[in-house]
Amino acid sequence: MSKKKHGKGGGKGTGKGTGKATAKRPAPAAAAHPEWDVPPSEALRVPAGFDLAAYDRASTPGFDGDKAAGQALVAHHADELSDLQERLFAEGRSGGSRSVLLVLQGMDTSGKGGIVRHVVGLVDPQGVAHRSFGVPTPEERKHHYLWRVRRALPEPGYIGVFDRSHYEDVLIARVDSLVGPDVWEKRYDEINRFEEKVVASGTTIVKVALLVSYEEQRARLMERLERPDKFWKYNPNDVDSRKKWPAYQEAYQSVLDRTNTEIAPWHVVPADRKWFARLAVSELLLDALRGLDLGWPAADFDVKVEKKRLAAT
Repeated sequence: MSKKKHGKGGGKGTGKGTGKATAKRPAPAAAAHPEWDVPPSEALRVPAGFDLAAYDRASTPGFDGDKAAGQALVAHHADELSDLQERLFAEGRSGGSRSVLLVLQGMDTSGKGGIVRHVVGLVDPQGVAHRSFGVPTPEERKHHYLWRVRRALPEPGYIGVFDRSHYEDVLIARVDSLVGPDVWEKRYDEINRFEEKVVASGTTIVKVALLVSYEEQRARLMERLERPDKFWKYNPNDVDSRKKWPAYQEAYQSVLDRTNTEIAPWHVVPADRKWFARLAVSELLLDALRGLDLGWPAADFDVKVEKKRLAAT
């Protein structure tokens, strides 16, 4: 897919992605929902010294509500999420340079697909660019590992969604020894530089590590084997990956330690409770869109003249 070159658009909170006057903003959301002790972006952000092994993957950090409250909150935000996505899309169609990239990284059964359906599915699909990164194709193998990632970046006005991502090249590539340590060790800094350039071009990156527990993953895989309507989702390789669980956890810890930057921070989301994972990602995506202070592009034509012309037909 050919891509338009991103210009250096306005940063967060400028409201100047198109360089034109903007129309009235939506009414500001409530400062805090009663179920959240602290803003989700703070409660879920990876802190210094984060210990992946000690993390409770059935927890609901920062959220005091139950499943019903969480689902209600996602539904409550649906209209605002859709409105902001449309404003972003309109800005992109009017010469703006900004976009949002949601990176979903997690082990098998961590719920990436469910988030795409239940959270990203709340907005107009014409403004979403979804990409799943599997085994590289023969064509992709001919290029640098970031080549296919650059080609998949969202164009201005779009919400891009990466189901898995360039982080596979320091996760599976490391665990399965697809490349040597001398190769994957250099990739952490390379990825940081890459993301820095992506953000500078006008893309807000929201990185989410979905953390499912070893026990919950077993239960979800077993469910796929017990339900004929889930057979298509089962892959025998998933059991092979479970045998490498400690190596994968070590690789994920390195990712969080070495690529959690100020410009593109990681958020960890406990994934044992699907409803909470969906709520958490919806809040993070909504926070990113709110931060853009999106308005509507001003008309680049004389509205009064066009009304008269239309009335005359």
